[in-house]
Amino acid sequence: MNDNGPEGGRHGLTPLTKVEVVVRGDDVAAVEEVFAATGVRGFTGVPGVSGLGHDGYHRGRLLFNDQAVLSLLLTVVPEELVEPLLDGLRALFAERSGVMFVSDVWVSRPEYFR
Repeated sequence: MNDNGPEGGRHGLTPLTKVEVVVRGDDVAAVEEVFAATGVRGFTGVPGVSGLGHDGYHRGRLLFNDQAVLSLLLTVVPEELVEPLLDGLRALFAERSGVMFVSDVWVSRPEYFR
């Protein structure tokens, strides 16, 4: 059975690329600058994320300010923005700590991401 819709995606959805970035709170502005410089039109930010990484466990609660915790920023972009965005984030991570995850996603309203 073929689940591909008229646009070639899953169930009629459109394939795009999701980029998720986890950085310290004081590096959020730098990530936002990379997003803007590479043409990203929107993103979602989640401050205060927690988890276990190579530096140990990070708690999500705010102690004194939003600079002392980790934040997750995620965006969904069309293919033509993927390489410039990844290049910009790689350059940022050459100087600062952080991690990015890149995955294929399928969206229902592609006009929101172009």
